[in-house]
Amino acid sequence: MNAVVDVTDAELLAELAPVGLGWRESGHAVLTGPLYRLAADCDQGFATVAAAFGAEPEQHPAMIDARELQRVAYLESFPQLATFPVGLDPADLDTFAGRDPLDADGAVRLTRTAPVRELLTPAACYHLYPHHRGERLVAPAYLTTVNTCFRREKYYRPLRRQWSFRMRELVCLGGRAEVVAFLKRGRDAVDALCRELDLPIRWEVATDPFFRPAQNPRWLAQRLRPTKHEATFGDLAIASVNLHEDTFGAAFDITRDGVPASSGCVAFGLERWAYALTRRHGADPANWPDVAAAARVAGVAS
Repeated sequence: MNAVVDVTDAELLAELAPVGLGWRESGHAVLTGPLYRLAADCDQGFATVAAAFGAEPEQHPAMIDARELQRVAYLESFPQLATFPVGLDPADLDTFAGRDPLDADGAVRLTRTAPVRELLTPAACYHLYPHHRGERLVAPAYLTTVNTCFRREKYYRPLRRQWSFRMRELVCLGGRAEVVAFLKRGRDAVDALCRELDLPIRWEVATDPFFRPAQNPRWLAQRLRPTKHEATFGDLAIASVNLHEDTFGAAFDITRDGVPASSGCVAFGLERWAYALTRRHGADPANWPDVAAAARVAGVAS
């Protein structure tokens, strides 16, 4: 077994390229062969845990309406993370096509652009709340979804910090006590899964990466009353449990017993789990654990 020791990007690529890791320096991983199957096995395992909660699966687009995110002040809170899909102004296509579309550094020479009204998904669960807008819950709702997410970062590292990455989330909408109980079960399920996988983790209090955090009342609130906890492998967060209070319930008119619903999520980063498992069990696929099988045990135990 490997200890929880970080490696350089070059060392990681040398170890995992033979089993399917490719890397684009702009912050995007390519997974093929055994490593692709490991990440898929991880997601199947997380979906198995979600099924133990009776969570309904949903599939959502890669883009989300900016107006929906603004209901929770996303663009003020996290502008540094946002990625926007940009299209050319149809009235200016001749100008664009009539010259070299790339500069010497490979950057696109944009002409006028069409209005930008959407963001590339920053977190998988953001789609769920507007989709369930206006619902009057008579029981807690459990949902799960997986999506490719996009977050601009100051730097990128393969499998650990990427511009685009895959995220599976399990969400509860309900009364506050119901959501708190869900998050405890979710944390217990993560612990059980990691025990089955012989994956050492520790839980740490965390805050979201707010822009100008000291000036953001939500960051201050998280410091005073922690609502986010991360399961870390070494110094890498591979899962988190997050209590949103009634932020999304109030923003999207979702109620439970006549008041805005609370919500919480358990989130898993697929590439980060692939990293943790290969660091723990080595680069030989023959030594990799069966994540889906482990999750069947963990899901029942939770």
